[in-house]
Amino acid sequence: MTRKPRFAFRVVIVFAFVMAIALAIQASRLTTLPANNDYSAVAALQDPKPFDQKQALADLKKQIAGKENQPSSEVFKNTQMLKTVPAGRLLAIMEIGYSKSLGVDCTHCHTPGEWEKEDKPTKQITREMAKMSLTITNDLLKNIKNLKGPNPVINCTTCHRGQVKPALNMPN
Repeated sequence: MTRKPRFAFRVVIVFAFVMAIALAIQASRLTTLPANNDYSAVAALQDPKPFDQKQALADLKKQIAGKENQPSSEVFKNTQMLKTVPAGRLLAIMEIGYSKSLGVDCTHCHTPGEWEKEDKPTKQITREMAKMSLTITNDLLKNIKNLKGPNPVINCTTCHRGQVKPALNMPN
């Protein structure tokens, strides 16, 4: 009877030792730095395919070459808003109007290479927020007397100011 607990204990110790060695080997692969101080390999281990928005937009512009002035709904799949906006202009709206206004890149709402996909809730939230902005601009602001300017407008930047969370606190 005394041999079985000792045997089980030894098996556990050996297993733990083997796992520690395996983890140490894996960790050394992740932390070994190249001799030539080229750390791009280390960065690639951390994030194998970082999203490059500038490159993605350039690729999309190449894909729609010659179709920039066609309605976006005819050029892109699953366009639910801004359907009549020219395809080339839609890319600029996405980059400046949404991306910069919220301080995010395309991956906040989209899956790269599968732009039409509906797998991120932020995509639907953005659509609802755009509808809210249109309602405020078209229905509410026009009814406020004494506003400066003939056509007051709000957009994403009005509240977000380059951040995902809208600016809710005012500085002192």
